Amino acid sequence: MLLSLLSSGDPKSTVISLLISLPVILFALSIHEVAHGFAAYKCGDRTAYNLGRLTLNPLKHLDPMGFLCMLVFGFGWAKPVPVNTRNFKNHKKGMAITAAAGPAANLVAGTLSAALYGICLAWYSYAYFTAKSEFVVMLAFWCAQLFSMSALLNFVYMVFNLIPIPPFDGSRIALVFLPERTYFGIMKYERQIMMGLLVTLLVLSYAFDFSPFGFVAEKLTDLISRPIAELFLRLFAKGL
Repeated sequence: MLLSLLSSGDPKSTVISLLISLPVILFALSIHEVAHGFAAYKCGDRTAYNLGRLTLNPLKHLDPMGFLCMLVFGFGWAKPVPVNTRNFKNHKKGMAITAAAGPAANLVAGTLSAALYGICLAWYSYAYFTAKSEFVVMLAFWCAQLFSMSALLNFVYMVFNLIPIPPFDGSRIALVFLPERTYFGIMKYERQIMMGLLVTLLVLSYAFDFSPFGFVAEKLTDLISRPIAELFLRLFAKGL
């Protein structure tokens, strides 16, 4: 991600894009972990609540390496919310709900961001073609950039965490469908699987210029934003 920004060739745009990306990344990571903690709390586990992790304060959730990876490569992680599954009335169900809550929060945030991106894109197009002031045009442009980046990063983080292998949330959801013996047999190789996946993603991103998560995120963002942009552009053209 950072490398693509640096290759834009426009120092001013690069700095602004970087400044926009920082709060967007922190928000996507934080809302993901808060959702985990809140779901665990509702399922009977107060661990995250007692540790003060049910907050959007990014400092409570920041993992420096995960944040750096998110900034540079477009995928990363936050400090995991601690969960004590012994406090769940139903171990499998509680773990699955808690695990699913994080990606679900990013799905909601990404969908709202994509909708706002569509509105801002229509605003920018209308302002540009009707010779509005340069300030209005640039404001609309950077608002569109903000919500576009928010949609993409939230969708990337959602898809990234739904991978059904440890240590990702998808593996915890898979526990509902797999025998515990099989599941915990796979979990023994959590670290090796994680390293193998990261290496594979880096090779795909920089050797083949392809990110499967980015591809899905772009499709989802376009699917939501395009019809909204077309609708609001027609409304703006009618003077509404």
